[in-house]
Amino acid sequence: MDRQSPTSTAYQLAAMLPGANVATSDPFGFSPSTNLTVRGLNNDAIGYVLEGMPLNDIAYYSGYPSQFADSENYQEIALAQGSADLDSPVLNAAGGLMRLTFLDPSRKAGGYASVSYGSYNTNREFIRLESGEIGHSGVRAFVSYSHGATDNWRGPGRDGRHHIDFKILKEWGSGNRVSLLGTWNSTITSYYPQATLQSWRQDGVRGSNNLAATYDVNNANGGTDYWRLWRAPERTLYAGAPIHLRLTENLSLDTTPYAQFAYGNVPGGSTLSESGLYSGTQALSDVLSLPSAQDGTAVVRANYTQRSYRSGFTSALHYKVGWNDFVAGYWYDYSDDNEQQPFTSVAVDGASADIWATRNSATIHLSDGQQLLGGSNHTISQTSALYVGDHISLFRDRLAIDLGFKEVMMSRNGTNALPGPQYHVNTNSAVPLPRLGLRWRFTDQDQIFLNATTNFRAPDVTAFYNTYDPSSGALEVAGTGNTRNEYSIAEEIGYRRNGRWIVGSVTLFNYNFTNRQISTLVSQNGALISSTINAGGQTSRGVDVEIGTRPWHHFSPYFSGEYLHATIDNDIASNGDLLPTRGKIAVRSPALQASAGLTYDDGHIFGTATLHYTGHQFATFMNDERISDHTTGDLALGYRFADISRLQHPTLRMNFINITNEHYLSGVAATTLNAKETTGRYGTTIEGSAPSYYIGGGFAALFTASTGF
Repeated sequence: MDRQSPTSTAYQLAAMLPGANVATSDPFGFSPSTNLTVRGLNNDAIGYVLEGMPLNDIAYYSGYPSQFADSENYQEIALAQGSADLDSPVLNAAGGLMRLTFLDPSRKAGGYASVSYGSYNTNREFIRLESGEIGHSGVRAFVSYSHGATDNWRGPGRDGRHHIDFKILKEWGSGNRVSLLGTWNSTITSYYPQATLQSWRQDGVRGSNNLAATYDVNNANGGTDYWRLWRAPERTLYAGAPIHLRLTENLSLDTTPYAQFAYGNVPGGSTLSESGLYSGTQALSDVLSLPSAQDGTAVVRANYTQRSYRSGFTSALHYKVGWNDFVAGYWYDYSDDNEQQPFTSVAVDGASADIWATRNSATIHLSDGQQLLGGSNHTISQTSALYVGDHISLFRDRLAIDLGFKEVMMSRNGTNALPGPQYHVNTNSAVPLPRLGLRWRFTDQDQIFLNATTNFRAPDVTAFYNTYDPSSGALEVAGTGNTRNEYSIAEEIGYRRNGRWIVGSVTLFNYNFTNRQISTLVSQNGALISSTINAGGQTSRGVDVEIGTRPWHHFSPYFSGEYLHATIDNDIASNGDLLPTRGKIAVRSPALQASAGLTYDDGHIFGTATLHYTGHQFATFMNDERISDHTTGDLALGYRFADISRLQHPTLRMNFINITNEHYLSGVAATTLNAKETTGRYGTTIEGSAPSYYIGGGFAALFTASTGF
């Protein structure tokens, strides 16, 4: 990690691992328009856990890696393909688990600092201060601060980020430890529009695939594409307290209480009529007076705000006796999610007040003083999970057997505050999740393994709520609490080697899904929000390969690859008919992926060169539109000096990202059922709609100077 760009997110740092496909919108990782798929499963099918604390978005399950932590503070980023561990506090991890671990604070006072400058006027500053052991208390701590900013590599805009990480640790006795850790993040990012295949072929990284640098109501988009209307602010705070206690020689307790807060606005430029409006299904008699309105219609900023609170704890008792290591645990999670869609008027010069949309007075109001809202829902979710397991070690740990069972109980209670037929909605789920693991270590360096796991996830909160057309009051999407949960069964069998020179693995995997939840983006009152499509059944089969060597004459090669065959098991309902999707290839599921890297490090001179190939991906369930395969390469070069006075290993490095300046579509942002007009099973004509795609970041270079002290 210390050879990569310091702006790299956890997604980018894990991009070389088998089956990991990272779709980015900018080279440096500032933009939240990014995605990670593992074995064809989207980022909302992956669990994210920081030292026992869940990080997934509570409403949409997504991960936002630029919020997690600064790369300098990670001790380890581990991506385990397949289901999460039995004790992991996640609900949605059919694709696997990304486990993040902070560095422990140093035992000596000091710190680490770096400055970076590079392409697109990018600058970043980072400092970490270490307390060392405080007195003779056994307590030590670190706190870090970073600031980064960059211009958009295509189109107008500039991103800014402020970030704080901290960790306080106390250790005593034989393995007892208590820590308090957390991360605070504040960003304002400029939007990178996603492209359709048609606009990509026509304009590439220019033209219609970018926002406008100036406000012009007479352009083709009527001024709604002005970049300042799409700036997205976000603040998050995560805090947790991992505790490990050895109660007796054979009994230990692990627990992690946590609390989180997040607020963000994902706005977009839109238009609003001054009269004839609806709030939900209720017609409004109000006549608005909006700046620069033409023929009764004005440009507005359509806000989509999400304010969420979350708290909970995990706890697990481990008891070792003989060849058994028993575990019994409980996870409780409480979340409160409030999402609203107010509107903000736009001045004649394109200015719009308060991009955070926290000031009620800065939004558009009705004559009775109430905010004009395109949507307003409030969801309270509670999750309880009980689990038991046993790790059995036989024949001097040659044979290991893992048995586990987890019962997850989840409830959601929500309200839709817009006038209409729906006010209250609720749903309850109770899902049993058994699992089995076997491992046979037939030499000290070689082993074979077999796993069978189960997983489930409830649909995104968007599935629960009605949405209405603000110009007619008509029902656009019908929400319901009677949703179907995704359920999956996964099996793995493979071989691992941890030898003197060679380290690697080969894994065969098989997944069977029912009610497969596919993430997409939908436009709601001018803002783009996450949603899901129920794709019915899916079968995914393939093989992961990973091999590397320990350093030989300072060189370390690495290779990973994946073959994936993922198919849809059934036809999908659309407009009262069935699309003939049975047997089609699943979306976001490239058949081939491969990564290769070569590292050199003699203690002073170091360098890393990597290549990543991703095969073509379908964007529709009918397989009538896809993006081409692509290959990208990165390069890092640097030099570490010996200690100079109080400076520890001052280091200079250059990172070159996308060294061939490949212009490519990096991933599928929004899937659709069919792109072209299709005849259904019952003979009706089903209209198509265009998917949209992330445009991958162009070439970038970043210089970094860093040192410990």
